[in-house]
Amino acid sequence: MDLQLKDKTALVTGSTAGIGYAIAKNLLKEGARVIINGRGNKRINEAIETLKKDVPAADVSGVAADFSKKDDVDNLIKQVPFVDILINNAGTFGPKPFVDIPDEEWFTFFEVNVMSGVRLSRHYFPKMLKQNWGRVIFISSESALQIPEEMIHYGMTKTAQLAVSRGLAELTKGTNVTVNAILPGPTKSEGVGGFIESLSKEQNKPVNEVEKDFFKMMRPTSIIQRFATTEEVANLVTYVASPLSSATNGSALRVDGGVVKAAV
Repeated sequence: MDLQLKDKTALVTGSTAGIGYAIAKNLLKEGARVIINGRGNKRINEAIETLKKDVPAADVSGVAADFSKKDDVDNLIKQVPFVDILINNAGTFGPKPFVDIPDEEWFTFFEVNVMSGVRLSRHYFPKMLKQNWGRVIFISSESALQIPEEMIHYGMTKTAQLAVSRGLAELTKGTNVTVNAILPGPTKSEGVGGFIESLSKEQNKPVNEVEKDFFKMMRPTSIIQRFATTEEVANLVTYVASPLSSATNGSALRVDGGVVKAAV
């Protein structure tokens, strides 16, 4: 299927590894120009090198930005004044008991996970409306619907992303701009893979057994009973970024393996 993404320019935040990297790779395969992002130039350059090996004709560049710093966001916008597709993927997470989360950590999570997308959308969204085409996609999480007790601050930010996404979509009425959110479930990204491997060593169990235990104890509602791959998440994102998804707007689309036990 031709997703009609040739000559489209996309910015994928938080894309030197994991879901963001897989999204960038998919977009490049479809002929889009892609700007990737990470906090440091070393990781960006390594990712660009790998992407060019995987997709020889890749038109890919990168811009460093730490989304906990507003000045970094402003600098990114100066370097990348316009995009057709904005994928708000940058984020931070980490388990911590609710009573141990200080104010500063709440603010940091909100700054990185929510305000990064707000600031970038505030710049790119009006330009998309002016040209009458564009895609804004927030990478949220099933944790937006089922707040994890072990990281309530993370769940809060993912729910906030849904509010921003839906609100922006309301401003696209009668245009060819769409705004949607994608809700991955447990996904075997770089960080999760490392976490499972460390548990495997600690418990002296094979990785596949640790993964089975995780779903049995922590995510029993999962229908697929395994981690999704980053490519599986990226496949949905790439379609939603394409002109073919023109009737999908204001939606929160789950790629969670059935973790959220709901019919809609």
